[in-house]
Amino acid sequence: MPTASSPPASAELIPGIGFRIIETIERPPADLARELGMFPTPDISDEMNRMYAMNSSIRPYSDPDLRLIGPACTVKVFPGDNLMVHKSLDIARPGDVVVVDASSSTMNAVLGDTISMKARHRGIAGFVIDGLVRDVPAIRRLGDFPVFARGITPIGPLHRGPGELNYPVSVGGIVVNPGDLIVAEEAGIVVVPRESIGAILASLRAKAAGHKEYMANVIAGKFSNAWVDDVLRFNGVTVGPDVP
Repeated sequence: MPTASSPPASAELIPGIGFRIIETIERPPADLARELGMFPTPDISDEMNRMYAMNSSIRPYSDPDLRLIGPACTVKVFPGDNLMVHKSLDIARPGDVVVVDASSSTMNAVLGDTISMKARHRGIAGFVIDGLVRDVPAIRRLGDFPVFARGITPIGPLHRGPGELNYPVSVGGIVVNPGDLIVAEEAGIVVVPRESIGAILASLRAKAAGHKEYMANVIAGKFSNAWVDDVLRFNGVTVGPDVP
């Protein structure tokens, strides 16, 4: 029974929603994920009706030339706390992308160079953080470890919890489920739902040759804007008189 000197009930961590872990998730076939990840993120976004790209404020803080491709190991943390980010190093498999929902917090960092080095040793592909990171110069010195985040701060995290591992999260305005494919580069970050990877890849393959030919013609100056007039006429554009 609580006493006058007991901490309030709100200080307790309660098992269940908000403090739980799933250790095993379903991942997409590695060959399909790897091939899809070689396409530019704008092309992948187009195939998803421009609906599954993260907010552009989440950007690379490591070498911007690095691409990050892999299935999502999802982490939800209390803003400013990274206990579950540490635990993700035991749950994620080599090649996974750890995707952290820190509620877009602009207070404490939830990642730094130490966790990045540990993750690199475990074979984790990289991090996407809807929150802040620190130790950016040291992360960049790692050379080949991609880290994407909303911003930087020198303020370190707490390590208390609660948090969740491998449950749906919201990162950069997009719901990410465990096992969804993350493709991140300087051009942006897209999330391909795991069950749609085959269909998206098939569509990209089918259009690749035509897109290559079209771009070659544009580079050579061979193109027509007739389609613009077609759209304007179809939508009933009004063309006013010439300015006197």
